Amino acid sequence: MCYSANMESKNAIDALLALGQETRLAAYRLLVEHEPHGLASGAVAQKLGVNASTMSRHLAQLERAALLRSWREQRQIMYAIDHEGTGRLLNFLTEDCCTAHQT
Repeated sequence: MCYSANMESKNAIDALLALGQETRLAAYRLLVEHEPHGLASGAVAQKLGVNASTMSRHLAQLERAALLRSWREQRQIMYAIDHEGTGRLLNFLTEDCCTAHQT
C-alpha cells in the first residue's frame, strides 16, 4: 500500500516519541493484533493491566501522532490502527532505503 502524503520530520518525531513509551508501544501492538475491528479503550486497559484513565491518555497521544484512530460505539470509545498515519511513518523511515550508491 502506498501513501502519497509525505510526512514531515516533526510528525515523524511525534510518532516515534509516542511509540517510545512502553505502555503506548504495547497498546499499539495489541491493536495491531485486533485489526480491523479494534478494541474499546477499557479493553485495552484491562488487557495491559493499566488504569483506564491512564490508558485513555496513552491512546489519545497515539491518536494525536496519527498512529491510531478512534470512534464512539454507544458509550465506548473504540481504537484501531490508523493505516495512513502508520504508512506515512514507515515510508518516512524507509524512503531512502537501498538508494545508496555502491562504490
